[in-house]
Amino acid sequence: MEWILLSGGRVPAGEWHPAREVATLWWAATPLTIAGVPITGLTLPHAAQLAHRLGARMPTSVEWEWMASGAVRRFPWGNDTPGRDHANLRGLGPGHPTPVRTHPAGRTPDGLWDVGGNVWEWTTAPWRRDRVALLRGGSYHSLAQYAECAHANDVPPGIASPGIGLRPVRDTGPTPPTRGDAS
Repeated sequence: MEWILLSGGRVPAGEWHPAREVATLWWAATPLTIAGVPITGLTLPHAAQLAHRLGARMPTSVEWEWMASGAVRRFPWGNDTPGRDHANLRGLGPGHPTPVRTHPAGRTPDGLWDVGGNVWEWTTAPWRRDRVALLRGGSYHSLAQYAECAHANDVPPGIASPGIGLRPVRDTGPTPPTRGDAS
């Protein structure tokens, strides 16, 4: 798994969150995959367990928004309306998840892939009274507006769908693999 370090910053208040400072974090370069296609069908608790097994965690919704927008972009790639090279969205893709890294124009300036479109990404919203889960980024079945960085979709944490995936985050850098003794 490839991890990318993103410097933190301040996210202004939005519809789904108050203004928040976001720490410098390590982000998975793509949603989690099997054979290059996003893993889907996980409830929020199962996604959190999977992230934990990888030495990571679920991002909060405001952390995800910072990662996607840097507090300046409308879409993860910039302000251009999505086209076929940007994202797998309704009318721009085949109607199901596609391999990550298929849409080069959709990369964030920091090098993260599939932040907008392909599969929604689970996030948490710990500041909300109802503690509802928020999905971010839109999926292959979403209209372009759902790929906007500020958009979130509130859902029950027990829902599972072929359009919902997971992009874990780490507070500390990944541990390099250990090498066996060559003696």
